[in-house]
Amino acid sequence: MHKTLNLDDLIAKKKQENAEKGSEMEYEELYDLIIPPGTVVSIIYDMVEEFELEPITRKMPVSIANSEEREILVLRGPLEKVQAAEEFLYKEMKAWIEDK
Repeated sequence: MHKTLNLDDLIAKKKQENAEKGSEMEYEELYDLIIPPGTVVSIIYDMVEEFELEPITRKMPVSIANSEEREILVLRGPLEKVQAAEEFLYKEMKAWIEDK
């Protein structure tokens, strides 16, 4: 039986990896790539692994009926990696949509 992709497991895995690195981590300017709701989970996994980004949730204002703030998934990392991941995201989503 195959394992279902789960974002909570991915976030927990990355938090554990960062905790193991501990004080070895250098702090640098980090940027967030906001992941649109409904993004294919396998693409998110690929971005996290390929670009070494940290998946976190962040509360953001959303203009949906009866909702002021909502937790949104973001991938955090250095600017160059975030920009490369953004390009990858658009390319993969376009390919996924055209394949349907």
